[in-house]
Amino acid sequence: MENHIALHPIVKILKIMTNQLLTSALVVSSLVAAAQPDKPVDSKITDVTVFLNKAQVSRTVKTKVETGKTNLIVTGLSSQLDPQSVQVSGKGSIVILGTSHRQNYLNEFNLPKPLRMLKDSVETLQRQLILEQSQKEILNKEEQMLLSNQKIGGTNQNLTVAELKAMADFYRTRLSDIVSSRMKQDEKMKKLNERIARLNAQINSQNELYRRNTSELVVSVSAEAATNVELQVRYVVANAGWSPVYDLRAIDTKNPVQLSYKANVFQSTGEEWNNVKLKLSTANPNLSGQKPELYSWYLDFYYPQVYDMAKRKSMAAAPAAVYRAEAKVADEELAEAITVADYVTTIQTSLNTEFDIALPYTVASSAKPVVVDIRSYDMKADYIYSVAPKLDMDAFLMARATGWEEFNLLPGEANIFFEGTFVGKSFIDPNNIKDTLAVSLGRDKRIVVKREKLKDLTSKNFIGSSRKESYTWEISVRNTKADAVKIIIEDQVPVSQNTQIEVTTLDLGGAKYTKDTGKLMWELELKPNETRKLVYKFDVKYPKDKQVTGL
Repeated sequence: MENHIALHPIVKILKIMTNQLLTSALVVSSLVAAAQPDKPVDSKITDVTVFLNKAQVSRTVKTKVETGKTNLIVTGLSSQLDPQSVQVSGKGSIVILGTSHRQNYLNEFNLPKPLRMLKDSVETLQRQLILEQSQKEILNKEEQMLLSNQKIGGTNQNLTVAELKAMADFYRTRLSDIVSSRMKQDEKMKKLNERIARLNAQINSQNELYRRNTSELVVSVSAEAATNVELQVRYVVANAGWSPVYDLRAIDTKNPVQLSYKANVFQSTGEEWNNVKLKLSTANPNLSGQKPELYSWYLDFYYPQVYDMAKRKSMAAAPAAVYRAEAKVADEELAEAITVADYVTTIQTSLNTEFDIALPYTVASSAKPVVVDIRSYDMKADYIYSVAPKLDMDAFLMARATGWEEFNLLPGEANIFFEGTFVGKSFIDPNNIKDTLAVSLGRDKRIVVKREKLKDLTSKNFIGSSRKESYTWEISVRNTKADAVKIIIEDQVPVSQNTQIEVTTLDLGGAKYTKDTGKLMWELELKPNETRKLVYKFDVKYPKDKQVTGL
């Protein structure tokens, strides 16, 4: 009985301690259960929408999550991505709780295989260079040893002629071998250094694209049970885009012109787009899509500001609180002015066209663009020659194509091919093209053109206080081709910019005349071996005490 009474307080204390331990264990368990474990996951780029400036990258993440909440860490993303553009959608029995973006300054992008191979090659060559340098050092040591041990047998020992000859032959042969071997080592080392320098130059040209910090996307998900998850992650990156380039091909003057629409796709985001589906868009994410609004345009008289010296003195003597109030009002007025100005300069909405590329492409992160074929079109074309003999005696074959409006062309450079031969470059600017797209296909020496002033019909006379000069020009055009051709001849008469200078056209030779510009234009059709001559005349009258420039 006494023992039972004595043990009772101890049992009570043990029970209290046990309850406390159980409570602590439950708290720890609840904290552990409440903690969200981080799980790094791999992702693969599946398709990319490339804008004129920037690109939207789509990645696929496939993984498995356990019961509860999990933070999926999508690693190895470009540091150039815009956090505001991140979109995440998923498949599976999960709930996406939220996303966040963060930079990772510790890990770098995994170097692509070609760059790793270059660096491995440099390391191999450097090891070989060290070996060759060691071989050369051995030869130098051997040469020093031979030169420092030329006395054989001591100073008091006489050597026979045969021994001296043998010794001399040995030194000569061995030293010659050392010199020859050392020259070969120097040549090997020179070639190794040249190869290392070339490889380092190639590495340095690409290294800057990968020596950037990476970024990570944290996707918080919740699952009631362990399940497989597939996430689709989209984001916009800088340092990417595309520009149009065209190939214009004319087989001959009897067939349509073929327009090949291509794109130079470039990106230096640090990511590798390997076998991805490309979509090219003419949209520019940098342009606002909001319509601008016009506000009232007010006019008023200008009142110069008059400085009140008394007010300035009172301001100087006023308490600091009053000065701060004045400054605050001025700041508010300035802030309002900046806001209104920014609002007025809003850019108009831009329309866009998208091109889906059927075949997957690989676009490496480099300064070199990848040419992507978009589409080919056949355009109806009218072929005609054009010549301006005042500037150039050669006739140029022109292809005048129609129906280009439906192709959604953008301003870009064009490569011109005629009869399978590259003839030059041009520039297509749809904003300045009207109904016809005119493309020069090159010179044709078989159209012979000559322009000369007819001296017999050119004169200078004085009429009272005025001087009158008469000019007559003749243009001859000959077609030496076996086919008939259409040709446009352009020339001009001067245009007066002074009322005292009078220009009078006497004979335009049947040309279409534009008075404002002084332009003359003949449109002819020449048969094979036909020659046509065009003559035009004009007078210029001006005061005889003046001198006219430009004649």
